[in-house]
Amino acid sequence: MASRLNPYISFAGDARQAMEFYKSVLGGDLTLHTFGDMGGGAGQSDKIMHGTLETPAGFTLMGADNPPGTEHQAGNNFAVSLSGDDPDELRGYWEKLSTGGNVSVPLEKQMWGDVFGMCTDTFGIAWMVNISGQNA
Repeated sequence: MASRLNPYISFAGDARQAMEFYKSVLGGDLTLHTFGDMGGGAGQSDKIMHGTLETPAGFTLMGADNPPGTEHQAGNNFAVSLSGDDPDELRGYWEKLSTGGNVSVPLEKQMWGDVFGMCTDTFGIAWMVNISGQNA
């Protein structure tokens, strides 16, 4: 799979409803994974840890409920997601994006098997980088 760039929206507990709404508007295939599916999220096991909407027009929209213990901030609930299976390419993007910025989640193996990190670049833009598990 080639690397792809798409928006990633954080929600304050209503990610399921929002992603289902976007599916009704844009069409396509919606995949939702809860915190419970991934073995986490005490008290929030039914909330969405990760959702992906892939549309016939080629749009990809991702979203999730804020993880337990984090605060939802309206207007600051958007990130750009880079994902794929080429670790060298994606680690190169990560190094450049995170240099001089703020790393909130180090780029490392996560409980779902992928290597994932979150940072804010020097311009204040939030980024997520995910390297799929088989090549991470």
